[in-house]
Amino acid sequence: MTRRGIELLLLIIAAPIVIVLFAMLVVTGGQELSFNTLGVPIGIFLAFFIAHLAIRKLAPNADPAILPITFALSGIGIAFVTRLVPDLASRQLMWLFAGVAVMIVVLLVVRNLDKLANYKYTFMIVGVLLLLSPMLPVVGTEINGSRLWLTMGSFSFQPGELAKICIVVFLAGYLAQNREMLSVFTWKVGPLRLPSLATLLPLLAMWALAFLIVVLEKDLGSALVLFLVFLIMLYVSTGKVLYVVVGLVLAGIAAVALFFMFSHVQTRVAIWLDPFADAQNKGYQIVQSLYSLADGNLFGVGIGRGMADLIPYVESDFIFSAIGEECGLLGAAGVLLLYLCFAIRGMLTAARAKSDVSSFMAVGATSIVVLQAFIIVGGVTRLIPLTGITLPFISQGGSSLLAGFIVVAILLRAGDAGTGADVEMTSAISRSRHSSNSVLGRVALGKNITYALVFFSVLFALLVANLTYIMVVNAQAYQNMPGNNHTIAKEEKSERGTISTYDGVVLAQSIEQADGTYERNYPAGTLAAHVVGYYSSKYGTSGIEASYNDTLKGQRNFASWSEVVNSLAGISQPGNDVTLTLNSKIQEAAQEAIAGYNGACVVMDPTTGAVLAMASSPTYDAADIENVMQNSSAGSSELLNRATQALYAPGSTFKIVTLSTALANGVATLDSKYDAPGKMDIGNAPVTNFRDRDYGNITLERAFEVSSNTAFGQLGVQIGADGLVAGADSFGFDAQIKLEVPLAKSLMPDPDEMTTWETAWAAAGEPVGEHESPAGPQATVLQMALVGSAIANDGQAMQPYLVEGVYNANGERSFTAQPSKLTRAVSSDVAAQVLEAMKGVVANGTGGAAAINGVTVAGKTGTAEHEGKENDSWFVGIADADGQRNVIVALMLEEAGSKTSAAAKAKSVIQTALQVQGVL
Repeated sequence: MTRRGIELLLLIIAAPIVIVLFAMLVVTGGQELSFNTLGVPIGIFLAFFIAHLAIRKLAPNADPAILPITFALSGIGIAFVTRLVPDLASRQLMWLFAGVAVMIVVLLVVRNLDKLANYKYTFMIVGVLLLLSPMLPVVGTEINGSRLWLTMGSFSFQPGELAKICIVVFLAGYLAQNREMLSVFTWKVGPLRLPSLATLLPLLAMWALAFLIVVLEKDLGSALVLFLVFLIMLYVSTGKVLYVVVGLVLAGIAAVALFFMFSHVQTRVAIWLDPFADAQNKGYQIVQSLYSLADGNLFGVGIGRGMADLIPYVESDFIFSAIGEECGLLGAAGVLLLYLCFAIRGMLTAARAKSDVSSFMAVGATSIVVLQAFIIVGGVTRLIPLTGITLPFISQGGSSLLAGFIVVAILLRAGDAGTGADVEMTSAISRSRHSSNSVLGRVALGKNITYALVFFSVLFALLVANLTYIMVVNAQAYQNMPGNNHTIAKEEKSERGTISTYDGVVLAQSIEQADGTYERNYPAGTLAAHVVGYYSSKYGTSGIEASYNDTLKGQRNFASWSEVVNSLAGISQPGNDVTLTLNSKIQEAAQEAIAGYNGACVVMDPTTGAVLAMASSPTYDAADIENVMQNSSAGSSELLNRATQALYAPGSTFKIVTLSTALANGVATLDSKYDAPGKMDIGNAPVTNFRDRDYGNITLERAFEVSSNTAFGQLGVQIGADGLVAGADSFGFDAQIKLEVPLAKSLMPDPDEMTTWETAWAAAGEPVGEHESPAGPQATVLQMALVGSAIANDGQAMQPYLVEGVYNANGERSFTAQPSKLTRAVSSDVAAQVLEAMKGVVANGTGGAAAINGVTVAGKTGTAEHEGKENDSWFVGIADADGQRNVIVALMLEEAGSKTSAAAKAKSVIQTALQVQGVL
């Protein structure tokens, strides 16, 4: 197939990309697809088809990929300009048609690029004059702090875009004429050899020109593009890395000088380093850009569905952010890949060029487009400081578009006059290996071009890596920022799913307001507030509202493939409903039991791990979260979930763990006898019973019933620190147990640091150690519920969970919780023995207040002592102990003292749970 045949085929392949973009805009706008509504992309294709026919006649041997790449980029640009600023779309389309026409005219007029070199100094003068022309009075215009425009009436033009091309033409002619002199270093400066001062003058002149542009016009972008293009052309022509090093050193010196000389340079750097420090003012553009890109994720939010139009001047400086948001990482990376392909084809054209002038001109023209794309994309993605230049072929702006098509014309002409229609870089170099038309020869030139192309590839790899970090790796962090107005605005417009109890009581729901937005409502007030959490645009989320945030927004736990497709397409859909394992009646009973105290209560089904109630006191109303946040104090915050986030000394309830460990390790039996005086020294320090009661010589089972600390202190020493800690760990201590709400790790000390006295007290549930590792035991209320659950469930503790299921808006279930094992605490035989001992606590010991007529309650009381304060009161209960054993209650009251019994409080909760389950 001929080159022009390939070009036509590539144009046809690229056409659907442009047409589909416009089709999505039409559908999003609520119009019907038709020939009329798709007239713009069809018109663009016809313009490029005409250009293709002209190239067949004027440049038949030109590169076949450059025009199709330009078509794809230009089509994407027109589509997004239409999407973002419809009022300017027609003007941009006219500029595109004008650009295509100018490209054809350039090909018609310029038949030999070498002849342009004869006028190199003329082009230099014109280029400099064009760069400085915005400084003219009256017609020169300053916009947003940069003086870049010539304005005459309603017409405005940016002469710097054409100036770059003029300077490239000058540099190509100058370097072709003088590269032998530039390649030979004759001037000795100390240990270094440099080119003569006369040959260095252009380098210094370009450095001065770039510096002057920044000083006079405050145009960081154009100065950077010009200087880098010059360095690349100089390196390709000479192969001397020293030029690059010296150029970069000079650029660094200029950058430091400009930073201290000009406040606008300092501002750009400050915004680059931390745009969020002034997110609503100077950093607003880049912050909004990051928010848009983060929203794009992998597949984008859908054409026409993004919020990039909130970015000032999005159609010019930040149009890439809009592409990233609406087309996702895949679409944004695709655009960058088109620019990289442009770089590859441009450099191949340079390698094929028949003369140094056309080769260097191709290198310079390609560099203008590629470097400009890198600098602006790097700026809007915060890879480098932001500079105000356009994205070639895509950004809104006629002068940029016109200059881009002149660049394309130069590349087509250079390719047409190349070494052969079917000869690419490698063969071109090999065929001209012995050419003597230059000092370096074609082989060295080809190597230099290859290194430049590798440099471009590295630049675009950095852009893609940075985009991946923003749009995928760190996207959620950006989206969850409190000040992210994109997230807040989108969530207010979508119906968030409900949160309800297992028996159907709605705990949280979204109510539609008159303006179409939704407000979060908590109809059950304080019921299960610590489990449900809160949802606030100011303070964020907590509890289930936080852990199931994506599910409640409808972005996870899909019930059907249609929901998956809608989500990927960015189509808004109602959030999913979350059903908890909590029972409203049991939850009410748990909250009433601890009302008026600081404390917590957890009710579980030991056979499944389902949490039937989780109460913490004091509590709060999520509907009034703003006042709660402002008025709560750190020490008594009602926001703290004391059931899962607070660690307490478990007191004698820990004796369940101690007894289980002793029986499992064969250290003792329930019939083993122990002296249980009111006070005794263990490890040369005292261990005492509650109120120093003396129980005499009693069995271990009786010591458990009356909760003798002295007897269990002796038992703990027999078990040993290692055995006691290992026994606690088998119940879940020292493990980070997963749960849908934050759960603190229950702690035991390092056994190597435990003294005999500390081991004795730890066996009784009192943490008294002072060492590097934490004193222990320290437990959450949920942890002690798990201890009771393991005993009730034949020694097997189940994984606790709070969410029973997830349903979509149509009631279709997408998730069902499946019970799973957490840890094998003890054998079923040991569990049965401990259960019998716990029955005795309620029937004959300290837990009598928990007894219920008609059912058997097993339990263990606990009193955690605090010096100078009232004691904490604990109870862990199992019911029906002689039946299904499917209710576990762990209840703790802070500083309740001797007048309040946790066992009595737990009794009402157990009764309610048994009534709900039909046992009572």
